[in-house]
Order: sequence, then C-alpha cells, then structure tokens
Amino acid sequence: MTQAGSMYAHALYDLAKDEGLSEQILSELNMLREIFSENRDFVRLMSTPNLSKEERASVLDETFRGKLQQYLLNFLKLLMEKGYFSSVFDCVSAYRDLYNEDHGIVPVRAYTSLPMSDTQKQKLQEKLSSITGMTVDLKNIVDPRTLGGVKLDWDGRQLDDTVQHRLSDMHRMLRNTPVAS
Repeated sequence: MTQAGSMYAHALYDLAKDEGLSEQILSELNMLREIFSENRDFVRLMSTPNLSKEERASVLDETFRGKLQQYLLNFLKLLMEKGYFSSVFDCVSAYRDLYNEDHGIVPVRAYTSLPMSDTQKQKLQEKLSSITGMTVDLKNIVDPRTLGGVKLDWDGRQLDDTVQHRLSDMHRMLRNTPVAS
C-alpha cells in the first residue's frame, strides 16, 4: 500500500466518520473499486497529463455527480489534482481497514475446494466470532488445490486444515522417521 493511499484514506475516513457517512462511503468505495477494476483505462485517463486537470475534473463530474456522496466525488477530484489517482485502490483498502478496525470487524478468507453452503458459512462465522470476539466478514474462495477441508486466513495468520496440508505433514513425518533395519 502506498503512503499516499494510506494518508488520503485516513483523511477521507476521518471526515466521513465525523459526518456519520463512513458506512455509505465505504459502500461507494467498494462499488468504485469494482468499476475501476473493470475499467483500468478510466484510472489511466484520470492520471494522464494529456488532459488538463479541469477536463479530468469535468469527466469525474459528468460520470459521478449525483451517483456518489459529494465528499467522495471531491476526494476523487483531489486525488486526480494531486497526481495520486492511481492510488485509488490503495485508498479503498486503507479506508476499509480503518472502518473494520473502528467497527470490530475482522475479514477472514476461507479457502475450500468447493463453495461453502450458506449454513456452513454461517456456522463458521459464528464460531470465529466467538473465538475472536469480533464480527467476522467471511469470504469463501474456491481453490481446488485444497482438495478438501478449509484454510483460514485473517490478520496475517493462517489456520490450515486442508487435506493437502495434512498429506504434506504426513509426508514430512514419514521422511523424517528412521527405518529400523
């Protein structure tokens, strides 16, 4: 994450929090992340010196006025004006981290070989919430390499209870076991 992305996200979050708009702006930032991910050329356009800052600000206005909270639209214009529009993805990540920290939310990624059912997700969320004492935002990622079981990833920690991990442990144990002659 860039220092600029983090710094600008902190400023936006502080403003949004003071104005009681932190959840709305988070929702709109998530929407923008998806839009910009699918339209990388728009991010490049907002970063190019080929268009004047006024022209780029006009494009932002025409595209987002009435669709985004005004503070967020002004934030995008500020990023563009200061030459940091390409840091918008870092801003979204940093803002989300600040929001999660303030609201006691821990994002958890659960890697499984098949999609989890809603019931499985709910039970896992409840179990993790009771363990962490926080609200768990669970995202299920299908990864056929897990072969079965689940691997959890949160706050830089991992809990791996997949078949692949168990087989690797067994392989290591067998390789390190002396054979009697």
